Amino acid sequence: MPDVCLYFQVHQPNRLLPYDFFRIGENATYEDEAMNAEILSKVAENCYLPANRMFKRLIEENEGRFRMALSISGVVIEQLQRYRPDVLESFQQLVATGGVELLAETYYHSLAFVHSNKEFDRQVELHLQMLEEVFSVRPRVFRNTELIYNDAIAAKAETMGFDGVIAEGIEWNLNGQSPNFPYRAPTTARIKTLLRNHGLSDDLGFRIVDPAWSEYPLTPAKFTGWLAECDGDVVNLFMDYETIGEHQSKDTGIFDFWEAMPSAVDEAGLQWVTPSEAVDLYRASREYSSQKLSSWADQERDLSAWMGNVMQQEAIAKVHRLEAEILAANDPELTDIWAKMQTSDHFYWMSTKGGTDGNIHSYFTPYPSPYDAYIYYMNVLADLQIRLRRTATSAECGVRSAE
Repeated sequence: MPDVCLYFQVHQPNRLLPYDFFRIGENATYEDEAMNAEILSKVAENCYLPANRMFKRLIEENEGRFRMALSISGVVIEQLQRYRPDVLESFQQLVATGGVELLAETYYHSLAFVHSNKEFDRQVELHLQMLEEVFSVRPRVFRNTELIYNDAIAAKAETMGFDGVIAEGIEWNLNGQSPNFPYRAPTTARIKTLLRNHGLSDDLGFRIVDPAWSEYPLTPAKFTGWLAECDGDVVNLFMDYETIGEHQSKDTGIFDFWEAMPSAVDEAGLQWVTPSEAVDLYRASREYSSQKLSSWADQERDLSAWMGNVMQQEAIAKVHRLEAEILAANDPELTDIWAKMQTSDHFYWMSTKGGTDGNIHSYFTPYPSPYDAYIYYMNVLADLQIRLRRTATSAECGVRSAE
C-alpha cells in the first residue's frame, strides 16, 4: 500500500485600495491595510489558530507518526508579523514539533519564473532567508506558486540545490500512468517530481462538504479505504490550508474529520510521509515530461487563471516591463512595492471566466468586478512609474551637483 503525503498552502495576498485615476502622482499609499488585517484575523480565528492547535496535538499524540508539510508565502508571514504575531508564534510552535516540513516557494507568491529568471532567483532566495530567520529551517523541496510547473522549472529547481519539486498530476502528461509515484523530468538528473493526486485532493478540498456529492458524507474510514486501494508509492494530498475552518466552516464537521484521520490511517495500515521523506524513500523510475506550463488552478490546469484575458496579459506584462527601472533605481522600498504587485492574486482577481471556475474567482476577489481589479492595479503601476522617474531624476541631479 502507498504512503500518504499531506501538504497545505498558506497564503494571504496584499489587497489594493480603490486606487482611482485622481490618486496617480498624488498618493503613494496603495494597500488596503484595514482589509488585509481584517481578512487575516478572520482566517486566523477560523482556520490558522484552531488548525495549528489541532495538528500540533495530533503530531504529539501520535508520537511523530502523523506528519505533514506547509508552504507559507513570504507575504503572509509579513502580514502575520504586522497584524497577528500570536498566529505566527502558533505556526512556529507547530513547526517546532518536528512533524511539519516547510517547503520553498517564491517569496511574493508570484509568476516570476514565466517572465524573469533573475527576479525568480531573487524571490526564491528571499523566501529561503525568511524561513531561516523565522523558523530556523532550510527547505529541501520546492513548490512553485500555485504548482506552476514544466520541465524547465524542474531543471531550475535542481540547479538551485533542491532534492524535490511538486507539481500537479496532469492527465495528458501522465499518459495513463498513476500520479502516485515519484517521477523525473527529462531535463533533470537527480531531482524528483512529486505529483498531486488531484482527484483525492479535491475530494478533501471541495467535495467533502457538498451534500449533492454521491460520496457524501465522507468519513475518515471511507477515505483511508480509498487510499489503501491506490497503486503506487505515495499518494500526494495537496490543498489550501484555509479549506479547514474558513472555506469549510467548523459546523460542517471538518475539524472532526481531520481529528480522526491519523487514527484512520494507522488502522488502514498506511503511514504518513513528508515530501522530503518521499524523495528519500522512493526511486524516480518513471519520466514525467511537461513541456507546457501547468498549474493546479481551474479546469484547464494551465495559466489561464492569471493570464487568460487581455486585461490580465496587459497587467502582468506592464509590471515586468518595470524591472529595468526598478533595478536602476536601487531603492529597497520601491523594489518591495514592485515585487508585491507581482503576487499572482492580483491577476487572478481580473479573471472573467464563467461557470464553476468563475464562481471560485468571484468568491476570492475583494473587488466589485474584474474590471475594478484591473483599473486599481494599472493606476498603482502608473503611480509607481512616476515615483521611479522622480527617483531617477533626483539621483541624476545629485550626480550633477557632486560634479
